[in-house]
Order: sequence, then structure tokens, then C-alpha cells
Amino acid sequence: MQRRRIETNPNRIGGEFKVAEVIIQESESLENALRRFKRKVQQEDIIKEIKKHSFYMKPGEKRRAKEALSRKRLRKKQRREAD
Repeated sequence: MQRRRIETNPNRIGGEFKVAEVIIQESESLENALRRFKRKVQQEDIIKEIKKHSFYMKPGEKRRAKEALSRKRLRKKQRREAD
């Protein structure tokens, strides 16, 4: 049986190419390889980076979003400590 390779299209992010790659083993089913591939894409945050670069945010909007995320994390941390 021949070895096949599943990979995403290279996404140019920050001057480098990110490619998630999974090599299918001889006795492995395509479904298992696809599951491993999806997990790897999720772990490498490829989708998150694509969404982040899909539209332009003004510097002030970026700052406000970053501050909102920080407040959200702080509230979550305080909730965990209260329990």
C-alpha cells in the first residue's frame, strides 16, 4: 500500500508558511488520519490565525479587543479562585 499525505494549503503568516501535515500509515484508515489532521490543525491555531488576518482592525480597535480579552480572563480567574 502506498503512503499518502494530507496537508492544508500553505498559509502565509508573518513571512513564513504554516502547513499542517499528516502522513497516513499503511494500516491506518483515512478516517483516523483525517481525525489526526483536524486535531493537528486545531493545535497549531492555523484557523485562528487565518481569521485574525482576514480583516483589518484599526490599532485602537485592536487595543480595545485586547483589553476586553484581558478583563474576561481576569473575571474567569477570579471566579475559579472564589470556588
